[in-house]
Amino acid sequence: MDAARHWEETMSNDDLFGTNAFSRLDETDDEIFYARDRFVQHLDSTALATVEQLIGQLVIEENPIILDLMSSWDSHIPASVQPSKVVGLGLNKNELEQNPALTEYVMHDLNKFPLLPFPDASFDAVLNTVSVDYMTNPIETFGEVGRILKPGGLFLVIFSSRMFPQKVTRVWRQAGENERIILVEEFFRHSQLFETPKVFISKGKPRPQDDKYAHLGIPSDPIYAVYADRKGAQAGRMRRPEVSSQHGSPLPAETLQQRIDAVKETLRCPHCGDIMRKWAVPYTPFTTWDVDFMYICFNDTCPYLMRGWEAMNKQGNRGLSHRLMYDPVRQRCMPVPVPSLDALKESIVE
Repeated sequence: MDAARHWEETMSNDDLFGTNAFSRLDETDDEIFYARDRFVQHLDSTALATVEQLIGQLVIEENPIILDLMSSWDSHIPASVQPSKVVGLGLNKNELEQNPALTEYVMHDLNKFPLLPFPDASFDAVLNTVSVDYMTNPIETFGEVGRILKPGGLFLVIFSSRMFPQKVTRVWRQAGENERIILVEEFFRHSQLFETPKVFISKGKPRPQDDKYAHLGIPSDPIYAVYADRKGAQAGRMRRPEVSSQHGSPLPAETLQQRIDAVKETLRCPHCGDIMRKWAVPYTPFTTWDVDFMYICFNDTCPYLMRGWEAMNKQGNRGLSHRLMYDPVRQRCMPVPVPSLDALKESIVE
């Protein structure tokens, strides 16, 4: 069966995700919506740096041929990749012409025409950055990406929490951030052309001081990536993202242990040095804590918290990190899971 058409006989978007799952609030022609030039960054500078590092570490082919799918005026490809060709596929001619990474571009409405205008096995890597939420035919699109990738080629899908809500599909709008990861994994899986997808998460980093939202105290934009190789890769080749989702570095083991031992006297977090806050233990039949108060580090830039997002993800606990908690009765430190930076703060005792 032709790999480019196999889904037509086996599945459809509606069959998999329900009728109207990929409908949008604004169903006007995408070519009209995207005709307006938008020379703006859709992520803060910290998140953009993470995207660039991730691309640089996952695209391991020598002088690769890259497709920037649903491209704009910045492809976030670091100089270290040294591509031989970068093709941009998008809907705004001015933005594509101003993209310095592109060697050529193609104007193409992916939602109207899911079939990609490229030969089989013509790219080493396909990048899709903060655009998967706008795909109205993701199963077809992922199948087409598989068709145009060389065996072992990379498809890297990166997304965050920002979007044009009027053009985002209904299933994406209604999903939580962790459910969106599962959605993209399903797009890969149902194409039947990729190896098992892998996930990268970076969240909780401090927002840059010069960012227009810095005064709100919210963290940097989260970065989620789901990626997989086209089936047929050479045995033994591995893509390893080494870009870290953590902020700050752990203290030397000797110093850290000394600070942990001193918490009973200082009530300072051994990882960041901030004063730990007194926290009222909530009454619940599902906990076994037999104390009224604990002390927790609520520093949102604590390295322990920053490292926790990736550490918990590797354990299968997506969307969670942990803060450091100190039990004054047993005089010991322990992690307490948190799903967001605001979690547990309502029980801080001033």
